[in-house]
Amino acid sequence: MIRVLGAAALAAIVTAPSAANTLRQDVTARMPELMEVYRDLHANPELSFQEFETAAKLAARARALGFEVTEKVGRTGVVAVLRNGPGPTVMVRADMDGLPVTEQTGLPYASTRTATLANGATSGVMHACGHDTHMAAWLGTAQIMAARRQDWSGTLVMILQPAEETGEGALAMLEDGLFTRFPRPDFALAFHDAAQFEAGMIGYSAGYALANVDSVDLVIRGVGGHGAYPHTTRDPVVLAASTVMRLQTLVSREIAPSDPAVVTVGSFQAGAKHNIIPDEARLQLTVRSYSDGTRAQLLRGIERIARGEAIAAGLPEDRMPLVTVQEPYTPATFNDVDFTEEVMAGLREQFGAERVIAVPAVMGGEDFGRFRRADPDRLKSLIFWVGGVPADQWQKAQAGEVELPSLHSPFWAPDAEKVIATAAEALAAASIRLMPKG
Repeated sequence: MIRVLGAAALAAIVTAPSAANTLRQDVTARMPELMEVYRDLHANPELSFQEFETAAKLAARARALGFEVTEKVGRTGVVAVLRNGPGPTVMVRADMDGLPVTEQTGLPYASTRTATLANGATSGVMHACGHDTHMAAWLGTAQIMAARRQDWSGTLVMILQPAEETGEGALAMLEDGLFTRFPRPDFALAFHDAAQFEAGMIGYSAGYALANVDSVDLVIRGVGGHGAYPHTTRDPVVLAASTVMRLQTLVSREIAPSDPAVVTVGSFQAGAKHNIIPDEARLQLTVRSYSDGTRAQLLRGIERIARGEAIAAGLPEDRMPLVTVQEPYTPATFNDVDFTEEVMAGLREQFGAERVIAVPAVMGGEDFGRFRRADPDRLKSLIFWVGGVPADQWQKAQAGEVELPSLHSPFWAPDAEKVIATAAEALAAASIRLMPKG
């Protein structure tokens, strides 16, 4: 159970910082500008690997702060470096891309943008995952760190990553020399807004935080024919249905109950007419796991079950199912345990213990985990959550009066001011602690 403060108490903490807390005062003073940036980003989202305007706007702001800025890293990514004497290197990451979602929040600065997708369809574009809050907090962190050079010593590498939603952006930046062309980080920090707890709260998971995400395409091949004479066919619809049911046993009977895993069939497509048995059926699966071993077991199991059901249906070898695992996949995100506890201890001092809570890991995906995988012997990394649910909506939800929208919903409208203020303060505080002066 997530513990939360009352709305009034939380609002007081977020909006009325103590006079002794100069970092919070600094964040508060910058919020009018950061909210202006946020509203512009929200109204003008761009899809994965199309973040041209977004990257240019923020790159210019980082350059004005004194950062060495390189654009077009990993196609549309930005790397901003601030060198401030000897010490460790800290990387702070924010993601930039929006989603093909038509916004329905009713906000005065709601997105009205549209885009043509790869399949030819036209869709609205929206920051339905809150990456606009991530970027605004990233800018706030950059401003604070540039203004407080006297408080820290080391190198700050701030990156704007494209294409998180497709799981391709982190890999693209790494392949374009993120860890070779620029200072190699000792620590990496990121946050994500959260639709599951109240705005201004900080949540974290030590160890696995987010899952491996695999997309699997499964083509079940049969022998088509007339629906009136099914005995002359090998019906791929029936075969696919039995395969779907059998796939449910992968998690329930082959994976230990203590090892979280998900196999979901999200799409089942077959046939075009009432009286025709088709030649094939197509399934689309999302497969979630934490460990690499469990991931491999699930993927092997899908192929084995699909093939076994086809053999049981009497299909010849040349009509066996086709299983395709899409690449790149999104690897699990692991928060180094000792490092996470160290950073969170500092944030408890900064915010108070009531605002910093341990939360369960989730089966969603985030390609931030790929950075740690690229340098596991050196790089310590942490991604944490910042609650975004407006206080009044949270209270109504606790009373059972409303249902809260999730991330990726066309109705997701976080309390952006609290998310940005909390995240910028947290990222700056953690970065300063990791690069102490002297």
